[in-house]
Amino acid sequence: MTGDHQTLALLLFSVFVAITLAITTWVSRHRQGSAEEFYAGGRLFSPLENGFAIAGDYASAASFLGVPGLIVLFGYDGVLYVVGFLVGWLVVLFLVAELVRNCGRFTLADVVAARMSERPVRIAAGTSSVTVSVLYLVAQMVGAGSLVALLLGRQGGAAQAWTVIGVGALMVIYVSLGGMRATTWIQIVKAVVLLGGTVVLTVLVMVRFHGDIDRLLLTAAQHSGHGDAFLAPGLKYGGDWTARLDFISLGLALVLGTGGLPHILSRFYTVPTARAARRSAIWSIGLIGAFYLMTIVLGFGAAAIVGPEAVRGSNAAGNTAVPLLALNLGGGADSTGGTVLFAVVAAVAFATILAVVAGITLASSASVAHDLYASLRRRSGRQRGEVAVARVAAVGIGVVAIGLGLLARDLNVAFLVGLAFAVAASANLPVLLYSLFWRGFTTRGAVWAVYGGLIPALVLVVLSPVVSGNPDSLFPGVDFQFFPLQNPGIVSVPLGFLAGWLGTVTSAEPPDEAKHAETEVRSLTGAGAV
Repeated sequence: MTGDHQTLALLLFSVFVAITLAITTWVSRHRQGSAEEFYAGGRLFSPLENGFAIAGDYASAASFLGVPGLIVLFGYDGVLYVVGFLVGWLVVLFLVAELVRNCGRFTLADVVAARMSERPVRIAAGTSSVTVSVLYLVAQMVGAGSLVALLLGRQGGAAQAWTVIGVGALMVIYVSLGGMRATTWIQIVKAVVLLGGTVVLTVLVMVRFHGDIDRLLLTAAQHSGHGDAFLAPGLKYGGDWTARLDFISLGLALVLGTGGLPHILSRFYTVPTARAARRSAIWSIGLIGAFYLMTIVLGFGAAAIVGPEAVRGSNAAGNTAVPLLALNLGGGADSTGGTVLFAVVAAVAFATILAVVAGITLASSASVAHDLYASLRRRSGRQRGEVAVARVAAVGIGVVAIGLGLLARDLNVAFLVGLAFAVAASANLPVLLYSLFWRGFTTRGAVWAVYGGLIPALVLVVLSPVVSGNPDSLFPGVDFQFFPLQNPGIVSVPLGFLAGWLGTVTSAEPPDEAKHAETEVRSLTGAGAV
């Protein structure tokens, strides 16, 4: 890219970083010592504010960079990610949002521990939440590395490595200084910027094709190299039985995983009531739905205007499709319009990554402090200690995410998020639904549900083509692939539910009917909710 691209985009990066750091500094002047303030922002946000924050949290680099890239490379099959991400919100709205807000305080473990033996349940749920969060963070780090490598015109690892390190450092600052209040305002700013940038690009694509969607799709198919097959199912997931099972597995993970994402669940604690939580979910569905519909247009627009070969030449996983589309829509690499639009889109994408990693890091550090630390070390006045531990945990989680982000930098970010969704659907959702709806559920069932989904999901990923056995793997030089599918959801999700049932029916501990009745009334009515 030209020096103009670099200068303008870096300037816009700097503006966004300056704004977010100013927000963090302003918020840090308020009292951040209490757990409620640090984890939940004092529960002071309105449904509209929280709806924008949820949309900002959910519309990640996987959505803005990865999904259009997959559409460019695989056509119709790339759209399946959009369907999964969006349908998953119905699970959140109908089964999770209001009930979680009524039953918990800060984390997923609060909901489960309300009627179980607290310590083993918190350790299991906290471990699972941190694992999901780290996997999700890796995807954002990979997106940041791809974006800045494109911006600087360097395909080597040094630019990507320093970018990943820089994003990690910023997210630690946001979380450790500002807590949930700063993170929420960063998400709101990011959501407005992202939606605005996506609207502009979508309008420009439709203007290029005079509003004719048929012409857009046919041109995309013509330039794809696959002809009509580009617009039909099967380009990525229709080759053989393995690919078709992979599609089912991915669909399960995306639809069920949303309800188990720790950083999404924690957002429902930032509003004052369950009714506000439900209204937040409705606002976020409208915003997220509009955004994902526009990503479909951007994906096919990039296929029609830029072409798969140019996208693949820039980044093999397709993560740079949207910045390249913006460059072309603005008039090309040597034009002022192209320079400006490319820089704006790059800055929007970078803002997206920074905001999402802040939300995920806060959720995972809360799990470490509120669930793991508080379970292992109980003493009087531990809330103040919890917040200090959460700040330290944010640093440790940042270091781990940076290391894994450097390792996985050649994988598609939407694909990486699919793995995080699979773990969330396998470990978090079964224990959450059983706790809310099964009267006979026991502590052993809760612990087995978490580990019975978490361990198989991680083991199957390690033994899958993602890690070894082909040129696109993390370790292409070795082969310990035994599981043929890239996403483990089709196996690990049923195992999580089965393990929860098996642990319950084999448990000597009688279910606590009184606690279940209390939880049921509280979840449905909000009586006694924090």
